Amino acid sequence: MNIGFIGLGVMGKSIVSHLLNAEHHVVVYTRTKESAQEALDKGAVWTETPAQVTKQVDIVMTMVGYPSDVEEVYFGGNGIFSVDITGKILIDLTTSTPRLAKRIYEEAVKRSANALDAPVSGGDIGAKNGTLTTMVGGDQEVFEKVELLLGVFSSKVRLQGESGAGQHTKMANQIMIAGTMTGMTELLVYAKAAGLSLEQVLDTVGAGSAANWSLTNYAPRVLKDDFAAGFYAKHFLKDLRIALDEANEMGVDLPATQTAERVYAQLVEAGYGDLGTQSLIKMYTNHA
Repeated sequence: MNIGFIGLGVMGKSIVSHLLNAEHHVVVYTRTKESAQEALDKGAVWTETPAQVTKQVDIVMTMVGYPSDVEEVYFGGNGIFSVDITGKILIDLTTSTPRLAKRIYEEAVKRSANALDAPVSGGDIGAKNGTLTTMVGGDQEVFEKVELLLGVFSSKVRLQGESGAGQHTKMANQIMIAGTMTGMTELLVYAKAAGLSLEQVLDTVGAGSAANWSLTNYAPRVLKDDFAAGFYAKHFLKDLRIALDEANEMGVDLPATQTAERVYAQLVEAGYGDLGTQSLIKMYTNHA
């Protein structure tokens, strides 16, 4: 397939690598060409704008940081919608807002194209291993056309409902992760204060009912003082705020998620937004 990919961040680079390994032709754009060099060395083609990407491909995938970035990539002066998109499929992998996903879908349909919101979960490890979970919103027939393509970098791909449903599912995912990240952090703080061996505690509780993805993948990084971003703390804060905004719109109260948002806001305000989500422990200890 001729695929365009816009945004080569921590996860985007690995996704593009999987697409290239599957022998797809990939045209890329990101803000700095240097960050695309790995993909270019593997055979991807560079372009100067999202519009130029869109002209050359049948399917456009986007994976950027914030809803404002998504809006610029699609609706900006050199964005995807600035050129003819007749017959194309647009797939946004960014964790964004359900409302923006619906707006993109409606604009695409108006222009004789189609769009899916398809946020992913699994962080840098899932992206590298090609085992992401992809949550899709949009039309069934369009989803069926790209399901195998999404499977190139995913171990689970599922259509959740109409446009926006993928983003709503990702918000549910992030609400769950908020609980496991705060739980993992406080487990380590408590166990250390009790004088326990953190390695033994992790090995033991990780084999029982406390087992979860955050505990398995992030706690060992904390023990190694590895706070590099598999998923940026600032982006997780963005996700929690989207989740709380959507919950508020639906009249749903999420007190535990509100607490997670507060501590992650403190983390970002303290200057750790570009570190991974596991850096939350810096707000509980003198780890800094």
